[in-house]
Amino acid sequence: MIEPFDDTYFMKKALQEAEIAFEKGEIPVGAVIVIDNRIIARGHNLTETLTDVTAHAEMQAITAAANFLGGKYLKGCTLFVTLEPCQMCAGALYWSQIDKIVFGARDKDRGCINLKTKLHPKTKIEGGILEDEASALLKRFFIVKRNLN
Repeated sequence: MIEPFDDTYFMKKALQEAEIAFEKGEIPVGAVIVIDNRIIARGHNLTETLTDVTAHAEMQAITAAANFLGGKYLKGCTLFVTLEPCQMCAGALYWSQIDKIVFGARDKDRGCINLKTKLHPKTKIEGGILEDEASALLKRFFIVKRNLN
């Protein structure tokens, strides 16, 4: 039997995706989707690269997971994302019927919790996993960006 990984392990994988986004000049948000203790999808922000405001990390991961599973519903899956999902991503997660969302840093201005965005009734949400690391990466990105302009 495979020993189960904990939430920290999977959030570290999402942070690796966020680092890839950072290196591309994208806002550093990363995501992975897990089912049965196995990563089935990865994503990071690509809004600048694709010139697409919908190309958030969560959207990339949702699409990859649906393709992997061969269907639009992500029942039995958990999303690990470095930043609390926005309303758009929360809406897509609602329709995907994902079981659980685990995020790192809170987004007090645009996050789904403060904006009271409705999630699927069966979806659980948990925040603050590796929050300091996720927040530090975002802060570093915006410091670098300010200094370049």
